[in-house]
Amino acid sequence: MTLMVRSDSESDKESLDSLDQLKEQVCGLSKAKLKELLFTLMDECDALTFENCMLNDVCAEIKKDIKELEHENKILKSEKVDHDIKHLVLHDDLNRFKETLSLKEEAFAIDFAKLENESLELKQKVESLVDENNKLLDKLIQVELDLATNRRWNMASHALN
Repeated sequence: MTLMVRSDSESDKESLDSLDQLKEQVCGLSKAKLKELLFTLMDECDALTFENCMLNDVCAEIKKDIKELEHENKILKSEKVDHDIKHLVLHDDLNRFKETLSLKEEAFAIDFAKLENESLELKQKVESLVDENNKLLDKLIQVELDLATNRRWNMASHALN
């Protein structure tokens, strides 16, 4: 009967009907049976009170855990904000480094092209100077040969005179 009261009291629509049914059932019971049901009901109330106290303790622990978790969550959010700020700063730095690198690569490419042109011009000048030097050496050899020939002629003509 106690279980019937407990289960019936859980739904509001049926509680009034159950209460009327309970009154009808109780009216036909003996005093001893009513006493027994009363003690059973008191035991059930004690058990429910004990269970309620335990649930209150569990709820208190859960509330304490929730407060601790909220505190940890606040700390983690703060740390996340700090990490996000650092990430943005690093991202900005990386973008600046990329831009700087790109500009330096462009300048390097331009300078390298200029140096290649200068190198080609210098190579052509060197080749031209080597060619001119070879021609001058050939002329020098020819002049020395002509000089040697002229000396021989001069010596021969002095010897004849």
